[in-house]
Amino acid sequence: MCGTCGCGTDGNGPTILKPGEHTHQAEHHHHHHDNHSHDHSHEHKHKVLEIEQDILQNNAVLAARNRGYFEAKNIFALNLVSSPGSGKTSILERTLTDLKDEIPFYVIEGDQQTLNDANRIDALDIPVIQINTGKGCHLESDMVYDAVKKLEIKNDAILMIENVGNLVCPSMFDLGESKRVVIISTTEGEDKPIKYPDMFHTSDICIINKIDLLPYVNIDVDKLKNYALQVNPKLLFFEVSATTGQGMEKWYKWLKENRINS
Repeated sequence: MCGTCGCGTDGNGPTILKPGEHTHQAEHHHHHHDNHSHDHSHEHKHKVLEIEQDILQNNAVLAARNRGYFEAKNIFALNLVSSPGSGKTSILERTLTDLKDEIPFYVIEGDQQTLNDANRIDALDIPVIQINTGKGCHLESDMVYDAVKKLEIKNDAILMIENVGNLVCPSMFDLGESKRVVIISTTEGEDKPIKYPDMFHTSDICIINKIDLLPYVNIDVDKLKNYALQVNPKLLFFEVSATTGQGMEKWYKWLKENRINS
């Protein structure tokens, strides 16, 4: 049981796969195994705090290693976070389809199970690695490091890291990314930023997806933005529809400009 957020592993650690690989071919990584506590008695609550501090400190050290590697190779790394169903993969697919002839992309997909999302990216002829976290609810910096080694990313590329769908636990784990991008859809309601403030507070960009559904859903986008700005006044917003392409050009412009200046 993970001391930071209550998630667990299946005993084998995350599984890192390329599309077409089988589980027995993949690498199994035992991350922070020694930091797991199985003592749930009340008199040992202080141990949980110590474990949490150890795990987050270790993750931060490895995230700094990732960040140094990305900076040395001029890799613009984005950590895409959201709740399930927000349209992360659809935004990613559309972005890759429209820009892959201009920019070299690499992708890390994070899910508890399946190669479904990695297969979608692989179909676009984009280098991709799938990390299956088992019972874990977030990616960690050591997982990203191992996946990056398998990807063999070239200089001056963009790395898209699609995190596990979860607005809580991924907010605590720095992956060494250049920017964190939180995605919320118009079907989720405008109060998500104040319900899950840590995620919005630690993000740099907020993409509001599915704006093509605005005539059919009861949501005030201005109120959503105001809630988000209460949590993080520095957030930059993009309103898009991955389905119709509306608003995507502004997102692409930001990607191109910040990739050059990363």
